[in-house]
Amino acid sequence: MSAGDEELGEWADWLPHEEYMRRAITQALIAAEQDEVPVGAVIVRGGRIIAAAFNQREQLHDPTAHAEMLAITQAAEAVGDWRLEDCSLYVTLEPCPMCAGAIVLARIPRVIYGTRDPKAGAVDSLYQLLGDNRLNHRCEVIAGVLAQDCGQLLTHFFRNKRAQGKK
Repeated sequence: MSAGDEELGEWADWLPHEEYMRRAITQALIAAEQDEVPVGAVIVRGGRIIAAAFNQREQLHDPTAHAEMLAITQAAEAVGDWRLEDCSLYVTLEPCPMCAGAIVLARIPRVIYGTRDPKAGAVDSLYQLLGDNRLNHRCEVIAGVLAQDCGQLLTHFFRNKRAQGKK
C-alpha cells in the first residue's frame, strides 16, 4: 500500500473496483449505442481484463446474450478452462437468476456490481443465489460500486424508449 493509500484507509480497496466498473460502464455505453439495454461486464484475472462484453440480446436474437454470459464465455476461452476460480466479475447491473447461475457454475469467487435490479436481481434484490449455502459455490459480493452512474444509464435508456413509444 502506498503512502497515499494509507490516507484513504478502507476506501483504498474501492479504487481498483471503480476503475474496472468504469470499464464495464464503457461496455454498457456501447450497448446503448446499439439500442441494447445498457449493461456491461468485464472479468479481471491477475489485475488484467480478460473479457469485456455488453448485452446483445436484440442484435443476436438470443435471450441468453446478457453481458455476464458473454463475458463468462470469453473468459473461459481466455483461461482455457470453464473454472474461473481466480477471476472477478464486474457488472453494471445486479445479475439475474440465469447469470447468477452461470457465475456459480463458473466458480467465479468475486462479483462486483453497480446498481440493484429490483425486478430481476438474483444477488441481493429478489434472490440471494450467490450466497446460498445449498449450492456448491458461493461468491463474495460487493454491491453499489458507481451505483448512481450505472443506474442513470438504465434510467436514461428506458426514459428515451418510453418517449419513442418503443418496448
